[in-house]
Amino acid sequence: MYKANFSGVSVELGANWVSGVGGPQVNPIWIMANKLRLKSFLSNFQNISSNTYKPVGGVYEESVARKAFEVAEQVVEFGTEVSKDLAARKQPDISILTSQRLKNYFPKTPLEMVIDYYLCDFESAEPPRATSLLNSVPSSTYSNFGEDSYFVADPRGYESVVHYVAQQFLTTNAAGQITDPRLQLKKVVTEISRSPRGVAVKTEDGLVHRADYVIVSVSLGVLQNNLIKFHPSLPQWKILALDQFNMAIYTKIFLKFPYKFWPSGNGTEFFLYAHEKRGYYPFWQHLEREFPGENVLFVTVTDDESRRLEQQSDSETKAEIMAVLRNMFGKQIPEATDILVPRWLSNRFYKGSYSNWPIGVSHHQFNQIKAPVGKVYFTGEHTSAAYYGYVHGAYFAGIDTAKLMTSCIKRGACSYSI
Repeated sequence: MYKANFSGVSVELGANWVSGVGGPQVNPIWIMANKLRLKSFLSNFQNISSNTYKPVGGVYEESVARKAFEVAEQVVEFGTEVSKDLAARKQPDISILTSQRLKNYFPKTPLEMVIDYYLCDFESAEPPRATSLLNSVPSSTYSNFGEDSYFVADPRGYESVVHYVAQQFLTTNAAGQITDPRLQLKKVVTEISRSPRGVAVKTEDGLVHRADYVIVSVSLGVLQNNLIKFHPSLPQWKILALDQFNMAIYTKIFLKFPYKFWPSGNGTEFFLYAHEKRGYYPFWQHLEREFPGENVLFVTVTDDESRRLEQQSDSETKAEIMAVLRNMFGKQIPEATDILVPRWLSNRFYKGSYSNWPIGVSHHQFNQIKAPVGKVYFTGEHTSAAYYGYVHGAYFAGIDTAKLMTSCIKRGACSYSI
């Protein structure tokens, strides 16, 4: 979660949606969002086939786009059945791409590729070839909590949910602000040393903090890049498990314009851009409902495109985006007056956006990712087998890890099968 001020409005660079609402179970994040009265908006993706733009020259005919969507959605349904069959027969995992091939589906045209991107990469932040079928389809989030998603656009930020959780166990003042001295912010952890006596955590300012037990909640990307040194080193099984999982990159690029030139009103919020290069500025959203009159758009890119954009200047990215927008809406549109390009991979505190389950990682290996090493425990969205990549995944993982650790402390139940 990471909010930022962009041209006078508060935007979310990180998590933005409460994903999974309206189902048989109630998403705990949705409960908290409602308690906090976070300003959020139901996202309606139903009309996206009517808002799919050609490489040049406006939208595809509705009948053409709808037919392409129907074919792709049938492939997704086929993949769901294949995944269920593999699980029932305890068969090895395959990639989403393999399930597409089994259905003789080979997206080649710009339209087919952008639909494929929307149905896979937009959620997982990685392409079908990289994503496990068995562990991502069907989605536990939408099966358990419901198909609806709510887009958070509140000046307090989506991070208010984190503050709400913290307020349940940390000391606060009359205004609800956390004042607990145990919470130390702006401390960058550089080393974690463990021994039978306990754990010592060294921070960048040279201070050492000691505890009987420690929970490490940094991102998978931080762990994979060895930005925290462990003494003694983590065992080989732990390192291998961490390195086998994927840290994906999901980049939302925000743009401000002097006036609105895109369609607005019901059913126009989301639109796709089809290009000969798969994943080239493919998914767009205007923020007319959230910030009326502010003339803000954002476009989502992922994976290799995110990596590419992080290596170039914002002005280069802006020029590419303006060329795309002029292909969609015509050469007469105004130049963007401001741009915000997050760089998740380059940021040492994240080294990516969220995890994705790749082909070839078993549940046994996944359990090794979250397994404690001595008195050092691990948590984060990347340790939630059912909900990795989601805010509620991080929430559930934190609870699970806390229970695991307290069980060890209170009852001596410290063994963990790996």
